[in-house]
Amino acid sequence: MNKKIQLLISWLFAALLITGTAQADTIRVGTTQSLTGIYKEFGEEQLRGLRMWVDDINARGALLGQKVVLVHYDDHSKKDRSAWLYRKLIEENDIDLLVGPYGSDITLAASTVAEEHNFPMVAAAASAEKIWQRGYKNIFGIDTPSANYMDIAVQVAVEQGAQTATLIYSDTEFSMDVARGVRKEAAKQGLKIILDEQYAVDQTDFSELAKKMRDADADLVLGATYLEDSMALGRAFGAHDLEADMIALTVGPALREFGNIMGNRSEGIVGVVQWLRSVRMPMAQDFAYRYRQKYGNNPGVHAAIGYSAGQVLEAAVRLAGSTDKDAVRKQLQSMRFRSLLGHYQVDETGRQMGKRNYLLQWQDNRRRLVRPSNIAERELIYPRK
Repeated sequence: MNKKIQLLISWLFAALLITGTAQADTIRVGTTQSLTGIYKEFGEEQLRGLRMWVDDINARGALLGQKVVLVHYDDHSKKDRSAWLYRKLIEENDIDLLVGPYGSDITLAASTVAEEHNFPMVAAAASAEKIWQRGYKNIFGIDTPSANYMDIAVQVAVEQGAQTATLIYSDTEFSMDVARGVRKEAAKQGLKIILDEQYAVDQTDFSELAKKMRDADADLVLGATYLEDSMALGRAFGAHDLEADMIALTVGPALREFGNIMGNRSEGIVGVVQWLRSVRMPMAQDFAYRYRQKYGNNPGVHAAIGYSAGQVLEAAVRLAGSTDKDAVRKQLQSMRFRSLLGHYQVDETGRQMGKRNYLLQWQDNRRRLVRPSNIAERELIYPRK
């Protein structure tokens, strides 16, 4: 054989070996996030947090000696698209690890695909009870379960002297779960719910509901809401002079946009939140500073959730000593871990048991952490006016 041809063949063979090694020396993490559609704001932030974890882990020297690569798709805030894309990630993209999407409804669909392939998935911002009630062995939550979302709000209000409450919630899986949890905790705390009403997820006019709540004259308002409906409700409460001693809502008040848009109408409103950058807990200030340097703005809770999902996966892989699915699943089921978000510990269904929410209140046009007392930055203003 011609010597030049021999050298060419040897060079090509070596190149193939190098390429194969490069592929073998990566750990591929797959996810879909909502970069368009109704969950766009949350999905974008969650993806940023996950990307930051990938950058951090590679800067520290990789995972088990392998570079981590993030493979992600835009699920358009649609559950069917997300499910199709997770199937693609598993069957075509040679993924080693999975992080779930934003939202309980999308996670319900995506986790079904993971279960079909016996592929462990760390759920990110998803907390509906139905996720953990299907007998699946491959879905593990890091978010506070929806049935416990408002426990802290009910407990604190009762401590302050509240005796009656109104409960409102949208017709989504998450909000209905929150409402069921509120009823249970209210009964436990001796709080009487005198108005209990559901509304459509796309409802925008809350005048009549606000009048009903005003006439009920309860000490406490509890709302299982999102961003747009929480703001619309806040405007309706102001327009119809609702004078409850405490108004506590989910999702909306935890976001900076709530205060930016509501202005003075946000003052005194309480929100439940899984994480806040001002929280006096390990990693919070460092994460917030580095996130701001990287992306130009302060992180919200969904960035912390995305980052924490990566941390939980990393811990499971390190404890397992490999990305073998059975070994990782075993660690996700049994391990106890402290992430940026908080304690990780699941029950036999994969439901998160270690994490509970915090309570914030809008004071001086800022979100102020008011409970738990040991890490609070301000006292709760009660009554709010």
